[in-house]
Amino acid sequence: MNSESGTAKMKDRRGIVDVIAEDKRTGEVVLVMNEPNEWNGSDEQLLALQERFNAYVSFLLDGEMAEAHPALAGKRARIELRCAHMPDARTLELLGLIHDHLAFQELGLEVVISEQTRCKEDCDCPPRKG
Repeated sequence: MNSESGTAKMKDRRGIVDVIAEDKRTGEVVLVMNEPNEWNGSDEQLLALQERFNAYVSFLLDGEMAEAHPALAGKRARIELRCAHMPDARTLELLGLIHDHLAFQELGLEVVISEQTRCKEDCDCPPRKG
């Protein structure tokens, strides 16, 4: 599996781990999956997301991560999906299923939304940070 940074389209990054790091606070290995595109809930997008998660899990459980990063071997791990936009309902449903499946593998899942939004277009409140 390759590891690189970038914002290529999801379908072009199915075998790419965007970032591998250690969370010094928790001691966990964190595999970051960046998703800069808007969510549309299409079958194609959901399949690509599922394939990316499968690749990340395989990387963790099949020994590739331990081989590539021996200092991180044996540590608890989580996958962090960093989204530029709030996922739609279909994607959230899939993420819930993935979360539950990963829990059986003793892997964590965290979804981080970085989009700055306002509650309404005519609202005076400051943008939220996710």
